[in-house]
Amino acid sequence: MSVLGFDELSLILQRVPDPNDRKAFSEVCKQWLRVEGLNRFAIRVLEPDLLRRFLPRFPNLVQFECSKLLTDADADFVSRTCRKIESFNLSYKQPRHACCDFGEASSGVEDVGSDGLCAVASGCPRVSKVLLRRRKNVEDSGVVSLVERAKNLRTLDLGWCSLITDQSLEAIGRANCIRTLNLEHCSMISDSGLAYLANGSLARTLKKLVLAECDQITDSGASVLPRFCCLEELNIAECGPKVTDDGGMAIAAIKSLRTLNLAWLINVSDITLFALAENCENLVSIDLTGCELISGAGIRAFENHSCLESLVLANCYGVNVHDIEQTVLGCQSLQHIVLQKGLGMWMPEAMRENICRLCTVDWK
Repeated sequence: MSVLGFDELSLILQRVPDPNDRKAFSEVCKQWLRVEGLNRFAIRVLEPDLLRRFLPRFPNLVQFECSKLLTDADADFVSRTCRKIESFNLSYKQPRHACCDFGEASSGVEDVGSDGLCAVASGCPRVSKVLLRRRKNVEDSGVVSLVERAKNLRTLDLGWCSLITDQSLEAIGRANCIRTLNLEHCSMISDSGLAYLANGSLARTLKKLVLAECDQITDSGASVLPRFCCLEELNIAECGPKVTDDGGMAIAAIKSLRTLNLAWLINVSDITLFALAENCENLVSIDLTGCELISGAGIRAFENHSCLESLVLANCYGVNVHDIEQTVLGCQSLQHIVLQKGLGMWMPEAMRENICRLCTVDWK
C-alpha cells in the first residue's frame, strides 16, 4: 500500500461512503490522514472552540454546518480557510432545557452578525446557500453585504432573524439569482418590503417565498405577489387578520403556484378558494388549517381540479363530511387529505372507507 500515490488513494476513498470507514481510513497513517482531509467535502461542527485546530485539514469543503454559537471571528476564519464553500448552514438550535433566551446565552459568546456575514460573502465566492435561521445578531447591514457580494446566492433563510427590516428586502430585491427566500417570523418587515422584492430583479427568479408569521403584512403587500412571475411555493400562514380575500384574490392570480399555505388566515373565505380553483391550474398542495370562514362550497370548488394532490383542512369547522366526500370523489388527482379528529365521529363507516380507498387520510 505504501506505493500508492495521492491520486490512487483519493480514488479509493471516493468509493468509501460510510463515515466510520472514512475515519478509520484517516487513522492508518499521516499520508492517509491528509488524503482524507483533502477529500472531505462536508462537515458539521459541534465544537466551534476547536475550529482552528481541525478546520485547516479540510480546505476543499463545499458544505459547512454549525448549529452552535459562532463568533464573527470564527466565521472569518472559516471563510479564509475553506474558500470553496457553497453551502453555509448556520441555523441555530437552542440547547434542550435552555432556561434563557438566545441573546442571553450563558456562555457569553457574541454570536455571528454583520462582520461574520461580510467575511463569508468576501471569502467564499462560490457560496450559493446561506441559512441563518434564529441567529439573533443578524441585521440589515450584514444581509445587504451578503446579497451584494455573493453573486451566486440561490437560497437565503432568514427565518426568526428578528432584526431584519425592509432595508434588507430592498437589497434582496436587487438580487438576480435567488430562488428560495425564507422570512418566517421576521416581524419587522412590512408591505413596503414586499414591494421592494416585487419591483426588483428577484421577481424574475424567485420560486419559493416564506412569509409565515410576518404579521405586518396586509392585503396591500399581498397585492404585489403576482409580480413574481415564476413563484411556485408561497407560505403566508399566520400573517394576521389584515390579509383578507382581497389579498387572497391577488395570490390566486399567481398561475405558477404549486404549493400554497394559507393556514390561520381567519379573514380568507370561499371567495379566495373559488379564484384559486379556477386560476391556479398547477396547484398541487394547499393548507387551509384554521381558515374559519371557508365552507364546503369553497372546498367543492376543487372537485374537478386536475392537479391537486394534498389538501389540509384541520380546524375548518365550516366543512362537513359530505363536502369532504364529494371533493374526494370529484378530484381524481387528490392523494392526501388532513382532517380534524373530531370530524371522524360524524363520518359513517362506509363513507370513511370510501374516502380512504381513494386517498390517504391523516387525522389531527
